[in-house]
Amino acid sequence: VQLQASGGGLVQAGGSLRLSCAASGRALSNYAIGWFRQAPGKEREPVTAISWSGSSTWYADSVEGRFTISRDNAKNTAYLQMNSLKPEDTAVYYCAANRDPFEIRPERGYDYWGQGTLVTVSS
Repeated sequence: VQLQASGGGLVQAGGSLRLSCAASGRALSNYAIGWFRQAPGKEREPVTAISWSGSSTWYADSVEGRFTISRDNAKNTAYLQMNSLKPEDTAVYYCAANRDPFEIRPERGYDYWGQGTLVTVSS
């Protein structure tokens, strides 16, 4: 499967953005999907994940209540709705697919990665 992340941009603190992760090559429903981010000078960190059906999700404490992960398997696309953005959310955001469609634990490895999309939150 190939993944294409999009939707990044520049937004003021308190604003919102929605990222998309479009899959091609295989049906998105075969995979759990995770979003990760890497800020300048920092290691990549997990943000959120969703099982193949959308019935199970996981969120990092830093984004819980502000970010929402979702998916539309009919459109082969996953989404990350980001609200109440903070300057510390500035990072390159990546989507990734896990061949285990039920696996949402952040410490588990992901098998396929998309290119990143840059989110910049100004204060």
